[in-house]
Amino acid sequence: MAQPSPFVAGLLCRCPRCGEGPLFKGYLKVAPSCTSCGLNLSFADSGDGPAIFVIFLVAPIVILLALVVGAAFNPPPYVHLMLWIPTTIVLSLALLPPFKGVLVALQYRNDAHEGHQ
Repeated sequence: MAQPSPFVAGLLCRCPRCGEGPLFKGYLKVAPSCTSCGLNLSFADSGDGPAIFVIFLVAPIVILLALVVGAAFNPPPYVHLMLWIPTTIVLSLALLPPFKGVLVALQYRNDAHEGHQ
């Protein structure tokens, strides 16, 4: 059985080994094991990586959109707040699970473990 691409499995929030079972039990809590292939997912620890990548993606998008809207329509500041705060929150919350899924899948694919001394 060929392993799925870590990017496809991660973006779909599926098991990094089989690509079938759900990776998460809840919003961001990694399941203890895959319900399809039985892979023990206790190795999965992506740390703050997903949040950093989401910030690096969402911030430029929101800033660019705010600049375009500001230049095209010149809305008052409260309109910018009403547009961009919810947009930032929604984009961030929507992108966190897939980014965490990709990092967990890459961790599995590369057999990455926490460093020990």
